[in-house]
Order: sequence, then C-alpha cells, then structure tokens
Amino acid sequence: MGSILDRAAARLVAGRWIAGTRADDAIRDAKAFNSRGIRVLLNNLGEAYRSPAKIDSTVSNYMYLINNISKMKLGAALSVKPSQLGLRISEKELERNYLKIVRAAEKNGIFVWLDMEEHDTVDSTIDLYRRSIKYGNTGICIQSYLRRSMEDEKQLVEDGGTIRLVKGAYTEPRNMAFQSRAEVTRRYSSMMGYLFEHASAFMIATHDMRMIGKAMRLEKRSKKRAMLGMLKGIMNRKAVELAESGEDMNIYVPFGPDWIAYSYRRLTEAGHTSLILRSLMKRQSISA
Repeated sequence: MGSILDRAAARLVAGRWIAGTRADDAIRDAKAFNSRGIRVLLNNLGEAYRSPAKIDSTVSNYMYLINNISKMKLGAALSVKPSQLGLRISEKELERNYLKIVRAAEKNGIFVWLDMEEHDTVDSTIDLYRRSIKYGNTGICIQSYLRRSMEDEKQLVEDGGTIRLVKGAYTEPRNMAFQSRAEVTRRYSSMMGYLFEHASAFMIATHDMRMIGKAMRLEKRSKKRAMLGMLKGIMNRKAVELAESGEDMNIYVPFGPDWIAYSYRRLTEAGHTSLILRSLMKRQSISA
C-alpha cells in the first residue's frame, strides 16, 4: 500500500487523526470533545477482515464502548465498517455481528452509523441498513463521489433512513466515481440540498468551508438543524468555533492498532493534503 515514503508520512500524521490503539483512548477523547460541546463518532479501525478472531475482537470492542458510553453518559455514537464485521466472509456473518451491536446500542440509547466502503460493497451495505432502520438508532454513510449515490440517497430518504453525507476517500474507477474535485463537490452540494429539502435527520460531514457555509444558510432557510461532522485532527479549532456558535458538531474519532489503511486514505484524499499540512504546523489539540 503506497511507497515506503507514503507509509512514513502516514505514520507521522496518524497521531493527529487517531485517538490511540485502545478503546479507552477513544473514550478519553470523547470526554475531551464533549467538554467543548462536541459529540463524537467512535470507530474501531480495521477492514476487510476474514479472521473470525479479528471480527470477534472488533465486536467486543464495540460492546465495551456501548457499556462505557452508557455508564459515563458520553455524547457518543458508534461508526462501524461492514468489512470489519464479516462482510468478506459472508453477508450472514456481517448481519449477525452488526445487529448484535445495533440491538445493544438501542437498549442504551446509542446511535450506530454504518460506514460505506468500496463500490463493490455498496449494495450489501445498503441492503443491510434497510433491515436495521426499524430499530430507530441507525444511520448510513453515503459518498457523493460515487455516480450512483444521488439515487441511493433519494431512496434511503424515502425509506426513512438517516444519512451522513461525505465526499468519499477510496480510489474508484472512472465508470463508478467522479474523478475531479469539482465534480465531487458539485454532486455533494446537490445531495446536501436534497437532504435539507426532503430529509428529517442527517449529517453534513466535510471540511469544505464552502459546503459548511451553504449548510448553515440552508439551516436558516429551511428551519432544519443539520448535524455537522469532521475528522479528528483536522480543523479542530473550527469545530470548536462551530459548536460554540450553536451548531450540532460531531467529530469522527478512530482508534486501534490497524491504522495504516485509514491513514493512507486520509493522506491521499483529494482536498485533504493542504488541510493536513496546515494542521501539522498548528496546534490541533482537542482544546485548541
């Protein structure tokens, strides 16, 4: 995955993006963000697992988080990846593990986001999410750079789903995804407009201040309050400012030893390079 230089760069900045290797590290960050009026989405890093032991360990970590979020009354949701819960083994294995987490979270009043991965997993992910909408505590991530995503968004809104809208970070073929930053942003803007017009609950997850500014204008016009989302370690100061201004601010906080794939995507994602470089030159602590 990438050159030795790429991996070294990923390691250099990973500490900015990742809470640490343990669930308790994520809980620590959750407390700190909560103290600044910011909620968190906690993700146990890892993907494309085929090892039952790895999958079981991941599920156990999420159950540990559920217990501690409830006990400590943290402002925190979970964000889980299909391929870390068994998708690469079978859809049945994925559903068993995902619904175990969803049901436990529902009993404790905790929301669970289902992350979106590569284009070949989209159908399975959406089908699984539709089967979990009835629980009332689930949402799904939709990536604006996939050409199919506008139609997926419309159908999911009709189904009563809750969407977290992102631009997308995986490398995808041209026939599946828009390739230019301008195309992705235009589609993101259109999809965001649709959510404000038709959806009741949704998250606008981006570091693009033009899109955040548009979201804030649409909030006033539509009288709807969107959740806003950013990643840990990028624009933390702006996140605090937005929370202090009254926005429903959320930070995605990953943790775990399997950090390389996530960090590499963040490092190479279109539009993030300049943000990352600026973050390395600034103090980006939670309290900043």
